Amino acid sequence: MDVPALRDSWLRIEKVGDEAVLYFYSHLFMTHPEVRDLFPVSMAAQRGKFLVALGRIVSNVDRVAADPTFVRQLGRDHRKFEVVADHYPAAGASLLATLQYFLGEAWTDSLASDWAEAYGSVAQIMMAAAEEDEETTPAWWEAEVVATERRGMDVGLLRIRPTEPYDYAAGQSMAVEVPQRPRLWRYYTPANAPRPDGTLDLHVQIVAGGQVSATLARTVTVGDTLRLGAPIGTALTLPANFRGDLLMVAGGTGLAPMTALIEQLDENWRTTGEATNVHLFHGVRTQWNIYDHAFLSELAGTRPWLRYTPVVSDDPTYPGAVGLVGTVAAQTGPWQGRTALICGSAAMVEHAAGELRRAGLPDSAIRFENLDGRTPEDITPNTSAAPAERLRTR
Repeated sequence: MDVPALRDSWLRIEKVGDEAVLYFYSHLFMTHPEVRDLFPVSMAAQRGKFLVALGRIVSNVDRVAADPTFVRQLGRDHRKFEVVADHYPAAGASLLATLQYFLGEAWTDSLASDWAEAYGSVAQIMMAAAEEDEETTPAWWEAEVVATERRGMDVGLLRIRPTEPYDYAAGQSMAVEVPQRPRLWRYYTPANAPRPDGTLDLHVQIVAGGQVSATLARTVTVGDTLRLGAPIGTALTLPANFRGDLLMVAGGTGLAPMTALIEQLDENWRTTGEATNVHLFHGVRTQWNIYDHAFLSELAGTRPWLRYTPVVSDDPTYPGAVGLVGTVAAQTGPWQGRTALICGSAAMVEHAAGELRRAGLPDSAIRFENLDGRTPEDITPNTSAAPAERLRTR
């Protein structure tokens, strides 16, 4: 299998943009109309996400083979969409049809065979994981909203309690569906480590035009029931026996997994006396967006292993650190020997990873979560990218 050829051909498809997306869905819905109900009524927010994620993952099949953990999680997570084994060949056929149409003469028999083999390998991993999971785990969990809180104009905090045990690790994410927006699943990360009472805290940044974020932050009330997909992601998780120091860089509500991990590390410190040195940078646009400032400042004042630096990008009168959070974090180093964890919008993650790389951190020390198949070495540094104030919907 020629993996470089897979990647090169997929880059050409990504450059086509919306035309490829429209062709893919048109082919899929015309040849398999029964799958249309798996997608939301309005496709505006969905367009491109599924196809781009699928293409990137399949074209990086060698990485999947080396560590199938993430793809197995995706297979389990897709059960919430009511995806069954018969749907995988349908998506694969439309993917190959899209490639053939837009690659033209570059679509050779050899390349077609490689794409079919790569897709089959990825699909098999996902299907096997879903089948195994079906024996012991529901396709989704219901969770009751037990508390809501507004933090400023555009950030809402929700506390939810799953009706069935929900096992996850600090730093993992889950897809959330609200009853007012059926089939519009969005990924959020609990802002707390697992608790004895099972409750989860979600930080929700209202995104302009966002159907789910606005509903979660403004419309959902105590007593409402949400659906949760399976927990997913390993890039921002830490094993119980983790040793080493951490640099955390968060943009907006990308702060959520960082506070969950800090809770995990704090519990370990209080029970064992062993500490991991952490420096957390939280980037927002204005000082009014530093929505967890009091809690983090108090914690940093009582934990010798924790440092906390809020960073404001769009208010030069702010008395603290001013600038893009990735730049400020990189310049505050040196960070050699530390593991960097990044969470925020795609632009913020891209910028911060580039800045840390230029500051001397190797790719292997830069970790972030995503659902589109990228790794740090895929990121092209973009020094003009401003940090967004929302959790990346990966």
